[in-house]
Amino acid sequence: MSALPASAPIRVLVVDDERIARQGLRALLAADPEVEVVGECASGTQAVEALRQHPVDVLFLDVEMAGMDGFQVLREAGPERTAAVIFVTAYDTYALKAFEVHALDYLLKPFDDERFARVLARAKDHVRGGRIQTLARQLAGLLGTAAPPPAPSAPAPAPAAPAYLERLVLKDVGRVAFLAVDEVDWLEAEDYYIQVHTGGQTHLVRQSLREMEAQLDPRRFVRIHRSTIINVQRVKELRPLFHGEYQVLLHDGTSLKLSRGYRDRLDTLLGRT
Repeated sequence: MSALPASAPIRVLVVDDERIARQGLRALLAADPEVEVVGECASGTQAVEALRQHPVDVLFLDVEMAGMDGFQVLREAGPERTAAVIFVTAYDTYALKAFEVHALDYLLKPFDDERFARVLARAKDHVRGGRIQTLARQLAGLLGTAAPPPAPSAPAPAPAAPAYLERLVLKDVGRVAFLAVDEVDWLEAEDYYIQVHTGGQTHLVRQSLREMEAQLDPRRFVRIHRSTIINVQRVKELRPLFHGEYQVLLHDGTSLKLSRGYRDRLDTLLGRT
């Protein structure tokens, strides 16, 4: 099947078991001339049938529906039936599961027009980028520039690296956001939560520091205190204090304490031993 041009209308399917919710989404989508709403479904079963008949570019998908929830819809229809999935729900408890099925975004009801516009713009960029890549691959095939197969004597690929956490799920009033772990400056334990520090902002994540440490790549993140983990790439300077302890200065000016018991691990990561 030939790829659609990048400028073709963005085909959207709306799935929600509440009629008022479907009407609200359609009204917002109708204001965008680059979008074509190809249908709406009031149940998961209808959604699966519609997606099997006609794949779409963007799927606005409710989570809790009678008979078949949003995640079952994706399993039954198959991931190839839509380029971008946006979950629309009143519950933030499904955010992590949405991330695991590679949803593009997560809209918490009720949301305002500005939040919806940002989500839709991101979805359109995602779809157009995918179309351009598909066209480029097809053109490369027509021109005979596809990469040659690997030589028979090529060495076996190295074992896959452990799957460490790549994004954090941040819940706030009225929204759920995803933060790439590379953007984290440092983490600090606070009771049953973790304070996530990034770019001068602080977010709370309900998880223990020990659990978080086990999920992070130890080549990029290291514990320097019983209550502190840092991103090694953010370290600017180490200053000796007393009794084997150090002051750790980050690029944003943050000053943290390196306890003696954690010094060897940080030295190794920084190439000091």
